[in-house]
Amino acid sequence: MKTYSQKPAEVTRKWYVLDASQASMGRVSTVAASLLIGKGKPTVTAHVDGGDYVIVINADKLVVSGGKEEKKVYYNHSGFPGGLRERPLKEVSGTEALYAAIRGMLPVNKLRDGRLARLKIYATEAHNHNAQQPDVYELKGNK
Repeated sequence: MKTYSQKPAEVTRKWYVLDASQASMGRVSTVAASLLIGKGKPTVTAHVDGGDYVIVINADKLVVSGGKEEKKVYYNHSGFPGGLRERPLKEVSGTEALYAAIRGMLPVNKLRDGRLARLKIYATEAHNHNAQQPDVYELKGNK
């Protein structure tokens, strides 16, 4: 028996919708990263991007626990002396925080930019991908 290796021409992609108001930020991020990589598929191959499209809705209703609104800090630096900018999670938009969380869970390689291009994050329930007939992915767990 030989090991199966997926070819780029054999990739089939589905569309999934995740509701960020149903579970915590970590749960939504791990499920989204797993779908983008294609971990749940039997044809997963490390060097071929075989993941699916992910639409995350209600990012402004993002749920966090443990006092992360004040404790979690996002850092940006301009490159100039004294150019460090610190913002707590409560000042960052939900879409930006969710994007950073999902980006941090993807492997750092040549496939990451393509995977992030298939991630669509919306602040409300409205999205313009109804023509793709996305499946609603039920998140397990508490808020």
